[in-house]
This record gives sequence, structure tokens and C-alpha cells, in this order.
Amino acid sequence: MTLSLEQYAAYRAQLAAAPDQVVQDEMDRLFGSLRAGTGSAELPKGMSGETLQQVVATVRDSPASLSATEVADALGASRVTARRYLEHLADTGQVERRPRYGGSGRPEVEYRWR
Repeated sequence: MTLSLEQYAAYRAQLAAAPDQVVQDEMDRLFGSLRAGTGSAELPKGMSGETLQQVVATVRDSPASLSATEVADALGASRVTARRYLEHLADTGQVERRPRYGGSGRPEVEYRWR
């Protein structure tokens, strides 16, 4: 399946899950998901479409939420690189981020495909 078809399928799934009354911000996010990642010109400087696709596939195919460290290990990339891509996906509304508590020290941020 091409990236455009995957984006459309994700858009339709998000639309179906949306409440009956949707605010403008939610519609902007939904329509933005159709445009996100369609070309390297739309990505922030220093990000590649190929790496973004790998991060998307890793998070989307995971049954559980993942931390940046777990994504980095799966891709063979650095934690900083994985976090940069995950934060981009969170900012564009494609993944959900939340704190993971339970260990000592600061909570980790975990990411889940929407």
C-alpha cells in the first residue's frame, strides 16, 4: 500500500472515531493527517521520508506504547533521532504521547499510534 493510501486509511479511521460534534482544531488535525509526510519538502529540515516511514511502521505495528529508546532499538538509530521523529508525529497528531510512570527518576514519554 502506498503512503498516500495509508494516510487516507488513517484519516478515515480517525474520522470514524471522532465524536459527532467536532471542533475546528480537530478537523484541522484530521485534514493535516492527509498531508503529513507526503513529500520530503514538508518535513522539518534534517528529517528523511524513509526514516519517518520506518518510525511510523514501528509505532503503528506495535500492540503497546513505545518509548523513544524502544523505537531507537527497533530501528538501530539513536534515541535522539527516534525522539525527534516521534515528536514530529505527535505534533502532527499521528501519535499520542503520554508519560510512563513506574521506574525511578523521571517518567519516560511513551508514544502510541492513533
